[in-house]
Amino acid sequence: MADYQVTVSTSYLDDAGTCDHVFIKLVGEDGKSERTRLMDSKEEPSFIRGTVSTFTVSCPVSIGKLVTIKLDKQPSQNPDKWFPTKVEVKSPEGDTFKFLICQWITDSEVYRFREGREPDKQLFQNPDIGFSTPAGDTYNFSIYTDREVHRFRKGRGDTYNFSIYCRSADSEVHRFREGTVPTEILPLDYHFGWEPDRKQQGKDYRWYEHIKGIPHCMKAENLSDLPSEVQFSFIKKAEFRLTAAVGLAELYLKGLADSRENWCDIDDIKGVFWCKRTDISDYVQKHWKEDALFAYQFLNGVNPMLIRRCSALPDNFPVTDDMVFPSGQFSLENEMEKGNIFLCDYKRLDGLKANTIHGKQQYLMAPLVLLHKTPDNKLMPVAIQLKQTPAEDNPIFLPTDSEYDWLTAKIFVRSADFNEQELNVHLLRTHLLAEVFAVSLLRNVPRTHSLFKVLVPHTRYTLHINFLARAKLISKTGVFTKFAASGGEGMVTLMQKSLSSVTYSSLCIPEDIAERGLEDVPNFYYRDDGLKLWDIIHRYVQGVLSFYYKHDDEVQKDDDLQKWIGDIFDHGFLSQEGTGIPQSFTTVKELVKFVTMVIFTCSAQHSAVNAGQYDYGGWMPNTPISLQLPPPKTKGTTSKATMLQTLPDMGTTANGMAVMWLLSKPSYDFVALGKSLEDHHSEEIPSQYVKAFQGELQTLSARIKIRNKSLKIPYTYLDPENIENSVAI
Repeated sequence: MADYQVTVSTSYLDDAGTCDHVFIKLVGEDGKSERTRLMDSKEEPSFIRGTVSTFTVSCPVSIGKLVTIKLDKQPSQNPDKWFPTKVEVKSPEGDTFKFLICQWITDSEVYRFREGREPDKQLFQNPDIGFSTPAGDTYNFSIYTDREVHRFRKGRGDTYNFSIYCRSADSEVHRFREGTVPTEILPLDYHFGWEPDRKQQGKDYRWYEHIKGIPHCMKAENLSDLPSEVQFSFIKKAEFRLTAAVGLAELYLKGLADSRENWCDIDDIKGVFWCKRTDISDYVQKHWKEDALFAYQFLNGVNPMLIRRCSALPDNFPVTDDMVFPSGQFSLENEMEKGNIFLCDYKRLDGLKANTIHGKQQYLMAPLVLLHKTPDNKLMPVAIQLKQTPAEDNPIFLPTDSEYDWLTAKIFVRSADFNEQELNVHLLRTHLLAEVFAVSLLRNVPRTHSLFKVLVPHTRYTLHINFLARAKLISKTGVFTKFAASGGEGMVTLMQKSLSSVTYSSLCIPEDIAERGLEDVPNFYYRDDGLKLWDIIHRYVQGVLSFYYKHDDEVQKDDDLQKWIGDIFDHGFLSQEGTGIPQSFTTVKELVKFVTMVIFTCSAQHSAVNAGQYDYGGWMPNTPISLQLPPPKTKGTTSKATMLQTLPDMGTTANGMAVMWLLSKPSYDFVALGKSLEDHHSEEIPSQYVKAFQGELQTLSARIKIRNKSLKIPYTYLDPENIENSVAI
């Protein structure tokens, strides 16, 4: 007897397990096994969610090198669905064969999977299948994969119908006559790599315009409309609800959630979440008034995307040497030539209609901030103008002004930064774009496709968390809509403005850093860690995709790739050619760069702009979600009392801090960047690149930890151990 050891992995997704009877048939080069039911020693089902189970399939003699497995499940009592991730078979000769599954099996049909290679359409992209017409002329077409009757047009536009019922096992050109079932190729029993129902994919993942002028999302009226494969696990759901409930319960117990009272003392804010503290939030609480921390956050806070080197002052920011360098030690012109002057311009906020909270008008400015790199390599703010248009009632605030004039100006900047960061940098440029990448992938790309293998780990939970964001944060009754200065009408306007300013280069960190002139700014850890991560991700993507695509023409002929990028251009960037987003792929190099950007956006970039929200917003005066008074029109009119009246009321403060705590708290089932990728690659060479990728991430993590030991404020957001594989929170 020849015994084959069969190991079956079932997904951790909710409802992924099954109690149905599972059968397997092994097909080798020299024979095949009987259809065998997979049972454990107690004849009980072994396909519970998240389990890995091993069975023995016996054959009279060795069946040679394994080529195909056939899986089916039959109802035991009440039929249910099953999501196996992979099957590994160890032969009596000691060889191991890996079969990638990663799809729902919901019926009693037989599913076939080929070992170690791209199944389905990929087998036939080069050369194309040749069809002959009844007249004997031969035309080449690309084959489809769902056994439907498809129409193929020849050169002069005549149409012929060809029924494709079987699959070739070689790379020869085969001819099909209209209306007949071809006989010169292998029968259906040897169809390798069964394709999921593409029409069903299109029905499950449909586009929807949630708000005009922003990226489209997946159409789902209720959470139950989301396919099981993209929903939170049971643990994730329970933990998310518990975290939210505990946070709100604490606020209600303290009488803060609905309070409309103003803060009478800055120290009272410490009592909002006295037990929810981080080392950085404690540091911020102690140092939030200091210029050094104010400037540091433009580099290494949750919005490192706005600062840029300034080579010429904007016309609407009339700063003079006497204002910023009263001692005459420096001049703006010389310092700009040396690259020591930096600008943060919140012009996207200009003209936004600010929210009304608890019946009271709120205020949101569009500041300009000038910063100077000092000879000791410290970045310091030197001038702040709170409105875009210069005027007598729009003074330029300076560090030499009174304590509360300067502090109030910085508070208005920090509030503007919160609204810019949350809606543009965080929501739009990570969450919404990640959803576009995911929906297009799940809608257009087969689960056995090379692109799907590379990207599906980076779609985990994204559609679920974004559904919750639309329902709980930015809906008409959402927390952000109710309590943020830019909530409501201003929120829509800001996101529309933001999308029109997104470019392909701004999503690629090497180009973005260069375009902003920040290559040599000291102590810029977002840049340092981000560029290293980009290179590591790029090497991994290049290695894996170059294995599947040897030549540029293979990319050009891959309809799935072209549909994927086409949908992203149309539904993510609304067909705006000025963004620079490709509408199609023509080279392997283009494909590798774009996929690198997608992975970086869905993992590293999201971590950089999300994970530190409570670190820097847990002390509200450093990150006010909204402000209740307009900025001072003249200097010398502010005081501690007016500053406290300007800050958001207690209820607004508490709700804003609760959301920041919820959204920056790592989940129990957190999956770090690079983890679990081996489940999606069965071929030897891509598996080697996965291991190399994981090794490089570990090395970078160790180096970041060593660096952070010497920093007053450790920068941990781009430590690979702290980066989630996907936009999952």
